[in-house]
Amino acid sequence: MGISGIVIAGFLLVALLKSMIVVIKQYERGVVLFLGKLEPQLREPGLQFVIPIVQKLTVIDQRTVTMDVPSQDVITKDNVSVKVNAVLFFRVLDPARALVQVENYLYATSMIAQTTLRSVCGEADMDDLLQNREELNKRIQVIVDQQTDPWGVKVSSVEIKHIDLPQEMQRAMAKQAEAERDRRSKIIQAEGEYQSAGKLKDAADILAQNPITVQLRYLDTLKTISTENSSTVIFPMPINIMDMFGKKN
Repeated sequence: MGISGIVIAGFLLVALLKSMIVVIKQYERGVVLFLGKLEPQLREPGLQFVIPIVQKLTVIDQRTVTMDVPSQDVITKDNVSVKVNAVLFFRVLDPARALVQVENYLYATSMIAQTTLRSVCGEADMDDLLQNREELNKRIQVIVDQQTDPWGVKVSSVEIKHIDLPQEMQRAMAKQAEAERDRRSKIIQAEGEYQSAGKLKDAADILAQNPITVQLRYLDTLKTISTENSSTVIFPMPINIMDMFGKKN
């Protein structure tokens, strides 16, 4: 055998060894088909050997997958057209079923999530879509999890990320929010005036019970006026003199 033959044989030997040796990571599991039949035992993390041609090893990642659900055109129950997108969290619990029961579990899970998102959001009113998002997330998660369970896939959470409203709806909601702020402002102002009037009434009742307090308040007001504006000329007048004008002849 010449040098070229040795080199070719060396390459073939290296390729054979490479196809026989597989390193499985800690977060992965190996599923083996022996002559097309599923072996019941999964391959654990570490160095694994397979027989070329006879055995086929498929490595399945068991970490949690974060998948974006593309924006879906949705018509709500009250006939409002919106775009809704979400994020899906899931992981493979049974690698054997994920390989055997479905052709591509990632693609299939994405399709189920998209159709369920459209269906659930389409059954809700616009107000429910904006205010009861947590309830919708739970409903979508339950439905998708039931659909993917035969594939050995566990959906742990679904979160609606963004709801894209039409411009007309955004303007209407802005006007509604502004009207609500004006209403609250007027209520707060009215409550303040009501409380202020009550305090003034209480103060008037106290002053009426003790006339000397009225004179003290009068003198304090004169002092304040003279301090704030020195150009004002003040002629003090006894308060009792006002009673003379109030008496009838």
